[in-house]
Amino acid sequence: MIAKAENRSPWAYVPTTYFAEGLPYMIVNALAVIVYKKMGVSNTLIAFWTSWLYLPWVIKMLWGPLIDMYATKRSWIIATQALMTAAIAFAALSLKTPHFLYVSMICFMGVAFLSATHDIAVDGFYMLSMDDKKQAFFVGIRAFCYRLAMLFSSGVLVMLAGRIESATGNIQNSWTVVLLLAAAVMGLLAVYHKVFLPYPAVDRPDEAKAGQLSEFGQIFAAYFKMEGVGLGVAFILLYRFGEAMLLKLAAPFLLDKAEAGGMAFTTTQVGVAYGTIGLICLIIGGLLGGWLISKFGLRRCIWPLALALNAPDLVYVYMSFHTDLPPTFVYGLVAVEQFGYGLGTTAFMFYMMQLTGERYKTAHFAISTGIMALGMMLPGFISGKLQAVAGYPKFFIIVCLATLPGMLLIPLLKYKEELKRA
Repeated sequence: MIAKAENRSPWAYVPTTYFAEGLPYMIVNALAVIVYKKMGVSNTLIAFWTSWLYLPWVIKMLWGPLIDMYATKRSWIIATQALMTAAIAFAALSLKTPHFLYVSMICFMGVAFLSATHDIAVDGFYMLSMDDKKQAFFVGIRAFCYRLAMLFSSGVLVMLAGRIESATGNIQNSWTVVLLLAAAVMGLLAVYHKVFLPYPAVDRPDEAKAGQLSEFGQIFAAYFKMEGVGLGVAFILLYRFGEAMLLKLAAPFLLDKAEAGGMAFTTTQVGVAYGTIGLICLIIGGLLGGWLISKFGLRRCIWPLALALNAPDLVYVYMSFHTDLPPTFVYGLVAVEQFGYGLGTTAFMFYMMQLTGERYKTAHFAISTGIMALGMMLPGFISGKLQAVAGYPKFFIIVCLATLPGMLLIPLLKYKEELKRA
């Protein structure tokens, strides 16, 4: 029997916990879109229903204190991973039912709420299980492993589904197998963490946190009293408005047949475009964006990084008018868009880190990330219907126009040195 360990090496659990954090998020917010498209669901329904899956990340701040008050972070991590295993497996099996869309959506919504809760527990455990020096060292490792989960879900799993589909001709079975595989991976992670997660002495329920529930009003009031917060909230909601619309329809556009205005890509080709080449470029863009901000500051970088995020959306306008492009060329266009996405979101996240009061830094950042998730959810509701009415070319032109309001707010923003701290 393996003895309990208060101080196990972080290498034994940081990579796996952050892989486990990224996997369910990608399943519900990226993979589900491709599953439904291949299962014949309309773009309107796909965009509307999958946009609801952002909701737990919008409101997760509301139950964050409960994670501290009841049970240990370790227990929360293992329990949520076990429950996500079951929910993903049920989603896989639901694909064989007549009402698979609604049954699987219930399962995916369960995964989403569990995943948001798991995020809180993992981040808390990360801080409790290591000193500041180790936390600083492993911050890059945890980000890398989260990206590996993205590669696994949007690359490996999608390409595997494509291969099974090509070999058997059965789309339903291909996605059932792939989701069951994802459930098995999550289940193995739960078992692994049951054995190998350490037992930090400081990881224990904190009943004193009950007082935080009464502080919620103060925390929100302090957030909305900060100087420039109105513009800040508007910027958070609007900065990625166009990108949020694009995210819901990019994969369906590649998968749609030529007669529907799409690129007629196979499932495997979509996995290559977004899960390998595109993801690598996204990671490089994120790293470069962080370096640029650290060297030149946010004020000097935010305009070019915002343009880097939004200008490449024009490649989808181009592709929608030229649907017979060779796949290798399309891979390059998607890589450009994803590289810009990585650059632009880095500036966005850094701005949100600055929009906090001194007393409630963590809670205020959680509020900002919730508003960010709302900004991703709302455009999704209308994007599918808009595309169905306008067609892909006009839809992508509208996406590009939707990027302008957020960029027009940039000259009005206040930055760290100008913000009056709450």
